[in-house]
Amino acid sequence: MSTKDNLPFVLAMTGASGSVYGLRLLQYLLEIEQPVEMLLSKAAMMVMREEMDLDVGPEAKKFLINYLSLPQDSPLTLHDLSNYGATVSSGSYRTMGMAVVPCSVGTLGALAAGLTGNLIQRAAAVTLKERRRLLILLREMPFGQIQLKNMLTLSEAGAIVTAASPGFYHKPQTIADQVDFVVGRVLDQFEFDHALFKRWKGNAKPLPSLTGKESN
Repeated sequence: MSTKDNLPFVLAMTGASGSVYGLRLLQYLLEIEQPVEMLLSKAAMMVMREEMDLDVGPEAKKFLINYLSLPQDSPLTLHDLSNYGATVSSGSYRTMGMAVVPCSVGTLGALAAGLTGNLIQRAAAVTLKERRRLLILLREMPFGQIQLKNMLTLSEAGAIVTAASPGFYHKPQTIADQVDFVVGRVLDQFEFDHALFKRWKGNAKPLPSLTGKESN
């Protein structure tokens, strides 16, 4: 597996539930030596602490590389969200696109409104204006009217709106299988080759009747 034209991949993690998705995506990308420019919010670190008992601390890059069992020279750049002079804040800095995994409904609203209150929002606005792929992965239910309108706004602006919706046709055996399914579908949107889950091949067997009666 190879990197995509060696352009960096911008990965943002915000304060939504589902931090495991962002961490697994980061791990996979660095394992294939894909350069990653990472944006990590304080809320995302709080969620990691609550969901996974991870205390990222001030040396976040070192912590993440060690936690994910990656080489110390992994091509990871971690940006301060207050640094508007960072590479990803400029459209002239070429990237292959950006994913917000997971994306909070607060970040969803900010992106839909075109706000640039921090580097995550600025990088996403740049990605859209440069007509690069911007993907957001939401982990929320149910969606209210405001969130649905914001999703539609982003979709109309060119973003790829996704939700953390694991499939079952690949017969997952573990939570890791479910995580890999979602991460694999994110990778699909950026045209990465991977084998994180068994793909649908059609000709599925019909579901047995749960009542013992023939279904119409």
